[in-house]
Amino acid sequence: MHRGTDSGLLRRSPSVGGAAGGGGPGDERPAVGRPRGLRDTGRMRLTDFWERMTAHFGPAYADSFARDHVMSELGGRTVREALDAGWNAKDVWRAVCAAMDVPAELR
Repeated sequence: MHRGTDSGLLRRSPSVGGAAGGGGPGDERPAVGRPRGLRDTGRMRLTDFWERMTAHFGPAYADSFARDHVMSELGGRTVREALDAGWNAKDVWRAVCAAMDVPAELR
C-alpha cells in the first residue's frame, strides 16, 4: 500500500528488509557523509536516521518529536508509528526534512 504526498516521495518498503523505495538506477546524488560517485541505494540504516534526527532536533527533542508529532506527510502518523508500520527510514527522513525545513547539509 502506498501512502504519501502527491509528489510520490513517500513509499513503503515492500517487505521488512526488502528493497526500499527512493532513488532509482543511475541516481548519483551523494548521501550525507558519503563520497561522491556512490550510488544512492534508496536505503537508510536506522542508526543513520536517529543520528540525523538528533543532529537536527537535539538529543532531548528528537525522541519527543518522533513520539508526539503527527505528520500529514506520514499519513497522519508519528515518526515512530511510521517506522513501526514498516515505512522506509529514508522516506520518513525525507518527510521530516520537508515538513521541518531541515538544512541541506543534514539531509
